[in-house]
Amino acid sequence: MQQQNTENPQQETELEQLLGLWGGEIVFGPLIRGQLTIDGRGQEWIASVKGFDAIVEQKDNSTSFTLPGGHGEFRGHVGRTANSIEGHWIQPAGVTLSDRYASPLTLTRLEENVWRGKVVPLDDTLTIYLAIRKNADGSLGGFIRNPEFNLGVGRPFAISVDADLITFSNKRNPNDRLHGNYDRKNDRLHFALPDWGASLELTRRDRNNAYGFYPRTPNNAGYAYRQPISEDDGWTTGSLTSVGLDSKPITSLVEHIFNTEPTDYTTPYVQGLLIARHGKLVLEEYFNGFDKDRPHDTRSAGKTFASVLVGIAIDSGAKFGVNSPVYPLFPEYKFPNMDPRKMHLTVENLLTMTTGLACDDNDDDSPGNEGVMQGQRLQPDWYEYTLGLPVSHEPGGSQAVYCSATINLLGGVVKNTMRTWIPEFFHKHYAKPMQIRRYHMNLMPTGEGYVGGGVYMRPRDLLKLGQLYLSGGTWNGTRVLSRSWVDQSTKRHSSYDREHGYGYAWHIHEYHAQGIVYKGHSAEGNGGQLVIVIPQLDLVVLFTAGNYQSYPVWRRFGEELVPQYVLRAASPSKN
Repeated sequence: MQQQNTENPQQETELEQLLGLWGGEIVFGPLIRGQLTIDGRGQEWIASVKGFDAIVEQKDNSTSFTLPGGHGEFRGHVGRTANSIEGHWIQPAGVTLSDRYASPLTLTRLEENVWRGKVVPLDDTLTIYLAIRKNADGSLGGFIRNPEFNLGVGRPFAISVDADLITFSNKRNPNDRLHGNYDRKNDRLHFALPDWGASLELTRRDRNNAYGFYPRTPNNAGYAYRQPISEDDGWTTGSLTSVGLDSKPITSLVEHIFNTEPTDYTTPYVQGLLIARHGKLVLEEYFNGFDKDRPHDTRSAGKTFASVLVGIAIDSGAKFGVNSPVYPLFPEYKFPNMDPRKMHLTVENLLTMTTGLACDDNDDDSPGNEGVMQGQRLQPDWYEYTLGLPVSHEPGGSQAVYCSATINLLGGVVKNTMRTWIPEFFHKHYAKPMQIRRYHMNLMPTGEGYVGGGVYMRPRDLLKLGQLYLSGGTWNGTRVLSRSWVDQSTKRHSSYDREHGYGYAWHIHEYHAQGIVYKGHSAEGNGGQLVIVIPQLDLVVLFTAGNYQSYPVWRRFGEELVPQYVLRAASPSKN
């Protein structure tokens, strides 16, 4: 399918017309956003938003409604003084967002029995950049850049042209093709996207209008550090020098990211870099189309919130502990002829990924693989699906096996023992005391919160997770977790290999810089979502990135960039 060099000057000129950068965006929704009003002045309470009306169901102080056509739902509670209704807006599954998401929403009283708030959903968008270039042999090739999901990973394309028809063929997988056409008159590329049920128009782009393709626009020759701006989100800000950080290595790191030109799908794709030291936010930089207000997909870094919720529940007096058997905590499920080894499975085994269940996210054929579980349609209750997995070996031991499904079971433990809806528990006991006002929690098909990863959150708020543990479980003087839970969570309980340990949903590492070994723990997610805590230096580092499904690329953020730049800036002489 690769177009070879030609001696026909006219044809070669036509091919060269395609060279350059092309880009296109699609906003799929969601439809419902903006002002939501609940009017309780009549016999029936009516919710109105975006031209939709729905009758509000009331039970005690609970309020809920579902819009016609399933365009959204609300679950909340009227406050004691009736001055507000606090709850969550639930947006429907979309096109690129295959799950429903729950977002916090507070409606304030306008007058007696009338409340209003603003629905701010998670945007369902798709952005595609296509870089077309000429190869040494005269053929056309290129790569795809996609900020949201990194759809171009592992897909180097050869391009063939037949009149106005264009075919992009994956050199590694000939069955992977994109078909489109070139509109010469209007200088447009058009492609069908069968996986999304849509078509995409691409126009020519350069650095001034390629939102999300280049690290920063314009590409200034140098970088001038600026202290982060204070907001009403709980962070105290400071300068690098005020907390003993050498600005030169940090400046070099930011310039390194600035100067990373996208050459193919293996290019590092850092989208955010934040640093806090001694409790102050001292660096906040965004790249590749992201900014401080754009929520980022935490991927598996969100697994650590499962451990947070378990710790909060235990601290609150829940009737379970880390040594409690798991199956009795799910009395609603019956498993006849159950393997007796399952009764040895404890909450700690879930926290340390030593369950012994046939669940391995690194094995596509494993029945507990996250993709297998979420792709099947026979069992929408993922708690029941996971508990019903076969046993591969006795629970316990020191060898960790990466499994999202069993981490998610921790949400079920909290749900059943605290008799709560997970998004509500998360909001009341974590988000509110941490001064986090905006997030989007993905839901399972049953409507329960999924804690196996994937919550969207502002980077400034995600960084707070590391600061909470660095501070021994407190945030701005408010205790959120007990120090004993923090200490126990960040100990090495199991291992993936000799260098890579695992605590209670925290990865345990050593970082080497300037002849010193620093012990640290991190929340880690696919694509480069890293919350790295270095207690010896009173330091938290956050990376957000878009190198999804490209572990060899994003692993370098923690293994190389942090030691080479950040730890060098925090040398002992600067402490």
